[in-house]
Amino acid sequence: MSSRDVVLGRIRSAIEGSTSPEVPRDYRPAAGAPADLELLVERLVDYKAVVHRAASVASVVESIVGGTLVVPPGIDLGWIPSSASALVDDGLPADAIAAADGVVTAAAVAIAETGTIVLDGSPDQGRRIISLLPDLHICVLRPEQVVAGVPDAIARLTPGRPQTWISGPSATSDIELDRVEGVHGPRNLHVILLEE
Repeated sequence: MSSRDVVLGRIRSAIEGSTSPEVPRDYRPAAGAPADLELLVERLVDYKAVVHRAASVASVVESIVGGTLVVPPGIDLGWIPSSASALVDDGLPADAIAAADGVVTAAAVAIAETGTIVLDGSPDQGRRIISLLPDLHICVLRPEQVVAGVPDAIARLTPGRPQTWISGPSATSDIELDRVEGVHGPRNLHVILLEE
């Protein structure tokens, strides 16, 4: 018997017959406060994302990029301008996704307080890999998807769905605080906030 087996055996005998205590979840309930769109924009810009406020997605996408854009299968293809070609992700290999000029997705929710956008793998957001490999991510948000705080966002999300929480372009800093972008995802994030 190994030392590991001895330690795990002791733990099992110590907790045998015990039940887990109920974890309180009322520490900060979803407030339902109105979302501040200007605060969201301020936070996104602070994180070095580019924010566009527009009524037409295709015209903004056209001003950002041409070429091949990876899109999830449930995206509105009207968002892709005629100057670009949509490459629908129906299980594309990683090298095809990485070679694209960018990706266009929708979002599940955005948090004004933190400047965070959450993707949950819905048909208009697609697999997590498509928002991580291309160097450019264009994310389309509707105003009603913006909530005030994290608890409000958690209340809207479905537990068990794959989630990607995005706060600006991918970036990291070394011990000397030298910022390097694009290490763990796209170096460029454009957010199109739809207007009526």
